[in-house]
Amino acid sequence: MTHAETQTGAGGVGTTGATTTPSGWMAFSAALLIVAGLFNVIIGLVALFNGAYYVVGPNATLVFSLAGWGWLHLGIGVLAVIIGAALFTGTMWARIATVVIAGLSALAHLAFLGVFPIWSLIVIAIDVLVIWSVTVHGERIRLSQSQ
Repeated sequence: MTHAETQTGAGGVGTTGATTTPSGWMAFSAALLIVAGLFNVIIGLVALFNGAYYVVGPNATLVFSLAGWGWLHLGIGVLAVIIGAALFTGTMWARIATVVIAGLSALAHLAFLGVFPIWSLIVIAIDVLVIWSVTVHGERIRLSQSQ
């Protein structure tokens, strides 16, 4: 019995002869990436059209103006939605692009933390969860596709 024939099922119980399909964890990751992308789009549009909504504290460091941050979040959000839709296929390039765009989103929100702390922490948590699920469970997809 090969490693591809024995997979760990729910609760750590091994299942024989069954392989994991890309629909489970990749669908979860894709849906979360699309949600995080839509959050980025909303944050970007608000920064572009209603900059007074965000209050920049005296200790907040912004490298760009709020309009610059708006364009950055809007771009990352649109890319995240597109890559999230592509992730439903489970292909390797979509998984790599997911890790890259979720990492960029988390870094952008880390820098935006002083302006919008709670919302940024929520998006960072979603990004980390997406990266975790794609990297940890990507091997199962590769094994099931090789058979």
